[in-house]
Amino acid sequence: MDIRFLGHAAFALEHDATTVLVDPFLTGNPKASADAAEVQADAILLTHAHADHLGDTVEIARRTGAPVVAVVELAREIAGELGDAHDVRDPNIGGTVEFDWGSVRLTPAWHTSASPGGSVSTATGLVIEVGGARIYHLGDTGLFSDLALPRRRGHLDVALIPIGGHYTMDRFDAVVAAELVGADTVIPMHYDTFPPVETDVQAYKRDVEQAGFASVVVLEPGGTHTVRP
Repeated sequence: MDIRFLGHAAFALEHDATTVLVDPFLTGNPKASADAAEVQADAILLTHAHADHLGDTVEIARRTGAPVVAVVELAREIAGELGDAHDVRDPNIGGTVEFDWGSVRLTPAWHTSASPGGSVSTATGLVIEVGGARIYHLGDTGLFSDLALPRRRGHLDVALIPIGGHYTMDRFDAVVAAELVGADTVIPMHYDTFPPVETDVQAYKRDVEQAGFASVVVLEPGGTHTVRP
């Protein structure tokens, strides 16, 4: 399966003609590598409600018919916008949603979360199983010790880790996060989009790999990493 970096914290997970979008913030994203009016989706998964993650979810879901998965309070707001006929799943932390292509489980993340529409909810991480691979999108989070828990449920192929600081952990805490998470590969995210989150991604790669915690793949927006579980 392929992990395509769409910029900031947005990704497309692509396998066998299925596209799963995560946090599709494209419109207004200076690093976006895709147009919200053109991107395809068979499902949309959200970590939390901030505008740089919720992004174009409603517009893409309305156009493609893709089901949306979000923590319960955010899911209810999205369902209100999309209408009762649209498939919006509303798990809470610890909940798993199954699809024909795989599954997504919500995990804790230490971060705030309020939508542009004003609903307050809990930020989450996502453990996504697709194409035989298990991907851990940490969401927006600071460093905390429970990042070590998801791998207790099974081997993690790739972790998508924020490194930009200011709104999330910085690149130094993200080295510790790479150790705790224990994935084979780390793809850094949530950096260099705006001045407050600018950082040295190559220094992060060096520090993680020299410590032996993981292989770090730095993707430019539009770049793809292929996972072979």
